[in-house]
Amino acid sequence: MLLTAATRLGALPDVPAVSEFVPGYEFSAFFGIGASKKVPTSIVEKLNKEINAGLADPMVKQRLADLGSSAFVVSPAEFGKFIAGETEKWAKVIRAANIKPE
Repeated sequence: MLLTAATRLGALPDVPAVSEFVPGYEFSAFFGIGASKKVPTSIVEKLNKEINAGLADPMVKQRLADLGSSAFVVSPAEFGKFIAGETEKWAKVIRAANIKPE
């Protein structure tokens, strides 16, 4: 078994990451909550604050760790930058592999 995250997981310390064999390799799944651009900033900020507070709860953090995961706690702007970066990264992969929609 190999992990596709950039580093080994605390829950699986003996399982190597692919990047240990293929430098620069990294693929991580993530879950996020998005909203329409029409949603008022005040509501987005309130949701972000409450979701991040829930993710900071020790029981939630422990449950995520038990599942081999961790929370990605960021601001709406930081999440937007992350999504833009992921879109750019995978667009390059798609173009390099000449992947076309069917």
